[in-house]
Amino acid sequence: MIQTGDDLASLIAQRIRAMGMTLKEGDVMVVAQKIVSKAEGRWVHLSQVTPSPQAVELARLADKDPRLVELILQESREILRVRPGLIIVEHRLGFVCANAGIDHSNVKGDDEWVLLLPEDPDRSARALRAAWQEAFGVDNVAVIINDSHGRAWRLGTVGVAIGLAGLHPLTDRRGDPDLTGRTLHVTVVGTADELAAAASAVMGQADEAIPAVHIRGARFQPGDGRLQDLLRPKERDLFR
Repeated sequence: MIQTGDDLASLIAQRIRAMGMTLKEGDVMVVAQKIVSKAEGRWVHLSQVTPSPQAVELARLADKDPRLVELILQESREILRVRPGLIIVEHRLGFVCANAGIDHSNVKGDDEWVLLLPEDPDRSARALRAAWQEAFGVDNVAVIINDSHGRAWRLGTVGVAIGLAGLHPLTDRRGDPDLTGRTLHVTVVGTADELAAAASAVMGQADEAIPAVHIRGARFQPGDGRLQDLLRPKERDLFR
C-alpha cells in the first residue's frame, strides 16, 4: 500500500527490473490515479472538514455526509447534477465526473479517510516520465495517469486519462482514406483514453492490486500533450 512520500518512479522501476523487463523506445506506462494521490499525500480525514451552509444543503439533496460534500465543492468549478447518492461536477481540472473523483475505496484506515485526485496530474506524469527516461536511458516513452469515469448515456465505468506526458492524446485521422478510399472528415481518435481504458481492463476495479501497466507496441504520436487537449469546450458540449 503506497504511503505519502513514496517514490513511485523508483518503486515501479524496481518492479519492472524484477520482472526481467526494461522500458524501450515507444513504450507507454499507465499508472493508476490512486497511487499517485497517495504518494502525493492527497488524503483528507473528514474530522478535519467543516461544512459550509451550501454543503449542508447540497448534502441533504444528495443524501451524503456534509463534510464530504464540502470537499466536493472545494474540488469543483461547478455543480451540474444532483440526485441521492451522486453529485456530478465539473472538476477543477476541467473534466466532468462524479463526486469530484473523491474516493473511499482502497484507502487504508477508518471510514473517515478519503482521497482526492492529484493536484496536477500532468505534472505528476511529467515527473514520472523524466525519472524513467533517466533510469532506463530512453527518450520516446509516454506516461498516462488514469482514473475510472462514468459516461453520459452509457452504464459502467471505463478508464480515462486524467494526466499525461510524452504523447499527443488525440490522433487526427481527418484527411486519411478509409478502406474504400473515401476521405475521413471527422475522425479524431482519443488515443490517450483508449490506452487508459486498455490498461484499466488489466488493473481491475477492486482488489487486484495492479496499479501500473506497461504497454508495448501501441501507436501514438510523441509530443507534449496535456489533459486539457482532451476536454471538449463548453460551447461544444451538448450534454450539459
